[in-house]
Amino acid sequence: QLNMAKKKEAFLKDFREGPLLFQPTYKFDLYSEVYDTSEKKRKPAWTDRILWKVKNVSAAASKESEFPGEENVVSVTLHNYIGHMSYGISDHKPVTGTFKLELKPLVSDPLVVLNAEGEWSAEHDVVIRYSAGPEFPSSAWDWIGLFQVTFRHVKDYVTYAWVEDDEISSSRDSKQVYMSASEIPKMGGEFLLCYYSNNLQSIVGISEPFQV
Repeated sequence: QLNMAKKKEAFLKDFREGPLLFQPTYKFDLYSEVYDTSEKKRKPAWTDRILWKVKNVSAAASKESEFPGEENVVSVTLHNYIGHMSYGISDHKPVTGTFKLELKPLVSDPLVVLNAEGEWSAEHDVVIRYSAGPEFPSSAWDWIGLFQVTFRHVKDYVTYAWVEDDEISSSRDSKQVYMSASEIPKMGGEFLLCYYSNNLQSIVGISEPFQV
């Protein structure tokens, strides 16, 4: 049924699945490894599946700036795809997949270098200076976030500035962006800046820590 749907439904066509080398995971009698013994006696089926798809970043890059190279940034390799027959609290057996993710090409230098200029406090607007390599696929949707040094996720920002809308100066070598004083945390502490690329869907530059 899934293979038939992949042929008909456009949104499923690019999804991949590993080989089904484990026994059907449905339908079991509860707390057992015995297939359905009820009156319906349902046929065993692989109803629990894991599919994956890798987004083609180069194709999704904005028209104003193409992503360099033709390869996807991320490649995915399935290491194992198994059903767990020892679990019995449902009439389904759980399925897990283990994947290896490889980022390529490997970038040893940051694509964007940025730093906080001058003294940062909540008493006045502050300025960020950054520079990007000539091949960097910039976008109007890129932003620079202010993070505590202990941040763990890209959404943990305290505040942020759009690199285009909040730009105050530009030269061949670098650009400046401002952040409003009203957005700077009054309690102070140690922070850093991160440049988020919309085209690459990741942080591509991190400043040195600094005090607010």
